[in-house]
Amino acid sequence: MKIVSWNVNGLRACYGKGFADFFKAADADIFCIQETKLQRGDFEFEQPDYFDYWNDAEKKGYSGTAVFSRQEPNAVTYGIGIDAHDHEGRVITLEYDGFYFVNVYVPNAGEELKRLDYRMAWDSDFRAYISALDKKKNVIVCGDLNVAHKEIDLKNPKTNRRSAGFTDEEREGFTRLLESGFADSFRFLYPEKRDAYTYWSYRFGARARNAGWRIDYACVSDRLQNELHEMTIHSDVMGSDHCPISIDIF
Repeated sequence: MKIVSWNVNGLRACYGKGFADFFKAADADIFCIQETKLQRGDFEFEQPDYFDYWNDAEKKGYSGTAVFSRQEPNAVTYGIGIDAHDHEGRVITLEYDGFYFVNVYVPNAGEELKRLDYRMAWDSDFRAYISALDKKKNVIVCGDLNVAHKEIDLKNPKTNRRSAGFTDEEREGFTRLLESGFADSFRFLYPEKRDAYTYWSYRFGARARNAGWRIDYACVSDRLQNELHEMTIHSDVMGSDHCPISIDIF
């Protein structure tokens, strides 16, 4: 089974930069996107071979997630069941016979870390949410988790120690998520690989210099580690400040 995840940083903008071509070429069983930045009625992207599910933020032009699945899931859930977190369109969960699939766009801690306290509350509540699912059946979590876990996961760790996405608090939050029974599929397969990033600022020619961050993940229940065949970072695919990632599993 092939799963693709991509923070498109605005689906309409990305669509005009080759999104549809990549979607077709990827030929995924599940294709999930984050930061759609639209309301469902504002944009048509119908795919006849897929069931599609959208979770729009109440605030227009902000956040939002979507999932396209070849197989119709048994059930679909939007959000994590906590009102404080469920107005920004950040989570979609699809339940299948053998596993749960969770598409997530984790909140950014913001400029001057103004939203760091909220982010820490989110991390705790989201970890509890997927841990509860994991007690029922296997879980696959894909999306923009907005954290570079280790120094190896960004180009300039020393100058970013208190930057959103690389604070000690956010990194520890991700450590706790892994310790609760999940594996970072990329680091499971490639524990020492360097210069592998999924996000580059639009400023200062960061992408051309590969001065990036690895903040997009596919995390799986520990029980699924040996079912992972490949995890790929598609750094050559343009259209967003993030690139797509994909896993082949089962």
